[in-house]
Amino acid sequence: LSLAIFDDIGAILVVAFGYGEALNWSALGLGLLGIGIVAGASRVGIRSVPVYFLLGAAVWLCIDASGVHATIAGVILGLMTPTRIWVSDARLHAILGRLRAVPAGYRQQGGTATRHNLRQASRAVTEALSPVERLETMLHPWVGFAIMPIFALANAGITVQGADFEQPVSLAIIVGLVLGKPIGVFGFSWLAVRLGLAVLAPGLSGPLILAGSFLTGIGFTMSLFIAGLAFDPATLNAAKLGILSGSAIAATVGILMLLLLTIHAARAKCATSTADQDRIP
Repeated sequence: LSLAIFDDIGAILVVAFGYGEALNWSALGLGLLGIGIVAGASRVGIRSVPVYFLLGAAVWLCIDASGVHATIAGVILGLMTPTRIWVSDARLHAILGRLRAVPAGYRQQGGTATRHNLRQASRAVTEALSPVERLETMLHPWVGFAIMPIFALANAGITVQGADFEQPVSLAIIVGLVLGKPIGVFGFSWLAVRLGLAVLAPGLSGPLILAGSFLTGIGFTMSLFIAGLAFDPATLNAAKLGILSGSAIAATVGILMLLLLTIHAARAKCATSTADQDRIP
């Protein structure tokens, strides 16, 4: 999942710098100023999500008007979103502990101290999650069930009838997704481990990395987005055909490899367990 996220970030940077327009320095300066205001607001402790939504919208509009593709604004603001929680676990437990002795009928008693503790506990529970986690929870239903389906329906239109797989664009994209991305991901992962820049997590093996590398060839959303920017209408249909075909082949190969590896691991574990039981007197 982390690899897929960084892969999309790389694609967005390609879009931002490769398919922008003539720069409007005034708009770009206002966008950078907005980013600075966002950083300052976070530094002084402003926690209101609507405030950041308004600032983010202003930054997006300025970057879009500057000639740089506006997707770069989303990347920058996303990377600036704090991952640290506002309220520590110890403080959260201390705040909630003050509510354990709340007497029955406190609403009728109208105790201001109890109501203050309740309001404080409500804020503490909310801010026990980092802003990134809260935004992810808030935006996931909209992204998963609205934005992504609309994006796919709007960009994936293709007439398959009479499609010609021998077109150079289609073949190049298929080879890139099915072979190029797996070779690149697996090769650099192997190189990072060999050079000591990274270590394999427990239970993670070379074959599993290779299977996951094939899954990175599922280049659907960003590939369609870049194709719409890069190709003229006459070539765009062939590019979409290559993207959909290459993604389907890469997904099939990766899933089958994972399935075979999982079955093999389960059988090996079962055989080891049986052998251990046979040795028990």
